[in-house]
Amino acid sequence: MIKKLQRRFIRIALVALTAAMVLVAGIVNAANWFSVRGELTEMLSFLSENSTMSREDIGGRMDGRNKHARNLVSESRWFSAFTDPDGTVRNINLANIPELDIQTASALVRQAVSQGSAKSAFLQDYLYMIRDNPRGGQSVLFLNCETKLTAVRTLAWISALACAGGILLAWLFVTLASRKAIEPTIRNMEQQKQFITNASHELKTPLTVISINMELLQMEQPDSPWVKSTQRQAAQMRHLVDELVYLSRLEEENAPLVMEPLPVAPLLQETAEPFAAMAEYQGKTMTVEADDNLTVQGDRASIQRLLSTLLDNAVKYTPEEESITVSAKGEGHHVRLTVANNVAQPLTEEQCRQLFDRFYRADPSRNKDKQSGFGIGLAIAAAIAEKHGGSISAAMEGSRLVFTCKLPKGGSPA
Repeated sequence: MIKKLQRRFIRIALVALTAAMVLVAGIVNAANWFSVRGELTEMLSFLSENSTMSREDIGGRMDGRNKHARNLVSESRWFSAFTDPDGTVRNINLANIPELDIQTASALVRQAVSQGSAKSAFLQDYLYMIRDNPRGGQSVLFLNCETKLTAVRTLAWISALACAGGILLAWLFVTLASRKAIEPTIRNMEQQKQFITNASHELKTPLTVISINMELLQMEQPDSPWVKSTQRQAAQMRHLVDELVYLSRLEEENAPLVMEPLPVAPLLQETAEPFAAMAEYQGKTMTVEADDNLTVQGDRASIQRLLSTLLDNAVKYTPEEESITVSAKGEGHHVRLTVANNVAQPLTEEQCRQLFDRFYRADPSRNKDKQSGFGIGLAIAAAIAEKHGGSISAAMEGSRLVFTCKLPKGGSPA
């Protein structure tokens, strides 16, 4: 339980930090991109309106503008071209981009014109603008944006690396500090467990006295219903105390478990045998299937307890003349144990989740006269699965309630 709480704290902290860092990096990069795109579009429009002028003449027309705009013109490289109505490229002007050859420029122009509806878009490292010519054909201007786009990509890479480094650093810090952060919760849990242990020991003495006194009274009044009722209630109370103590010890960090490879098929058959007989006696059927050569790594007594809880639950709540299906199959690095049975009244998704809460019973009346139990067995099953590094869940599949438990596979049994 403590490790699960610690992992949850780390996960929540990392998700919150990751979301914040990604949001900041996304805003910075988006703002940078819109700024660069706007600047390039403005420059492209200005150059397109003055495409027949030389660089010096365009620079002269920008004397009234700010220094940054004049520098941008002096650093920019562009070329222009015209196309006939039939798509023939002519009059390519490469004076402002001497490193480009005619063939490459012609290919870029044809590709831009062939895209149809787009009048301004990026093509490779160029931003182009197409204008319709009043005398037919089109004029095309390409602005080389390699420097600007490289800067945008560099900022994106730096942001991504900074986010990854920050997340990794945060993970190390949160992992080291998580134990300290959840110490108050751990302390409360330990106090709760200690209270349960102490209370159970204090309750055992009066329960023993009550049981002995009832036995003496039964000798004097063997047919008294009051004596029998008191004995039954005392036995149930003792069983509840034992269950709470077992659950409390199971949730300790160093629970006394003996881990070993366990063959699944014989273990499942052995555990299911008495429940199959009980189901048959009540007019129900139980089918047990398990893949051969499957093993789980776990504590034998605890795994048997988990299986017994699921099987007992299935036998109790399956209507007469209905079936119970028990199976075990390999699934990657886990063994998937499934117990499915029909139920008289389907459960909601919320009820399926609450089945593993302590003292929860799906029947709102919690009438113990109908079905015995305290609503703690499935909580113990969930604690056993978690202690073995596995998981357990419940869900409705049609009219059948399906319990699924995943446990880590083991090596070859001794």
